Amino acid sequence: MTEKQEKILEVALDLFAKDGYAATSTSKVAKEAGVSEGLIFRHFVSKEGLLRSILELGEKKAQALFQVAEGMEDPKEVLRRIIGLPFNISEDQYAYWKLIYSLKWQASVYDDSMSKPIKEMLIPAFADLGYSNPTVEAETILVIIDGLVTAILLRDLPNPSYIKQSLFNKYRL
Repeated sequence: MTEKQEKILEVALDLFAKDGYAATSTSKVAKEAGVSEGLIFRHFVSKEGLLRSILELGEKKAQALFQVAEGMEDPKEVLRRIIGLPFNISEDQYAYWKLIYSLKWQASVYDDSMSKPIKEMLIPAFADLGYSNPTVEAETILVIIDGLVTAILLRDLPNPSYIKQSLFNKYRL
């Protein structure tokens, strides 16, 4: 990938996250990136292609984040690590996650498959811990994580460590 392509992706990510995908034009991305609009189309074909490239790059980073509990045998440690995920998002990843969360409301472009590997790790962990309905517990944790990520991205979580510890206590971790 060239420096110009990287710059286009970086600017588009920031603009899509800040202003919204629908409200951001390729001409605005081009202007902010200091390139011609034609160059965007040459490299990414369309605005949708630009978004797809951003999502593919972000998904690779997200996959690495999600592997935090992969292959672990201790179900309590699996839960601790997965519950800890929202608290491990670094600020340099906020734009990507803001974009993902804004896309949730645009069904035509949102893909919820990212949570599937986490759910597949949670279900056996809850089963091993003797929960009567591991699937419902896994879905509950995913909803909690979703809310935590939203609060973190909005900087609306006054005491994150307290919330994290509260969840650890709730699940006796």
